Amino acid sequence: MSKASRQKQRLWLVIAFGFLIWGASQYQPHNQSANSVDKTSISSLYQQQKSDVLVEVSGVVSRILPDDTKGSRHQRFIITLPDKLTVLIAHNIDLAPRIDSLKVGDEVQVSGEYEWNNKGGVIHWTHHDPANKHPHGWIRYKGQLYQ
Repeated sequence: MSKASRQKQRLWLVIAFGFLIWGASQYQPHNQSANSVDKTSISSLYQQQKSDVLVEVSGVVSRILPDDTKGSRHQRFIITLPDKLTVLIAHNIDLAPRIDSLKVGDEVQVSGEYEWNNKGGVIHWTHHDPANKHPHGWIRYKGQLYQ
């Protein structure tokens, strides 16, 4: 291989590497969706009857419900948000660990997808997505992450 062809090859490698770096700088993680809102906006989502919105909230467990065992199993409980709105949490325990020690009065932080209903709404997708096609959700309880 001649000196000129080696220099040409190096030039193409530098250009390709530059494009690779530029492409990586344009990447935005999947969980930084334009549809996500902070914890103060759940009330407005409820009032506007919006669904399919990624949310992150903190609240106090106000009621523990029986697990939903039809289809995918879900641990269900209701939390009361700081503005007194109540929201059902449906946590898929086929994909994430069950929170066995959860009690009424405990504080939790939840990240998932909000779905409107006339009772305050539901937050689901509080688990990882094995297919990596949906932003991962989670529940933080007493310093432990359930995902």
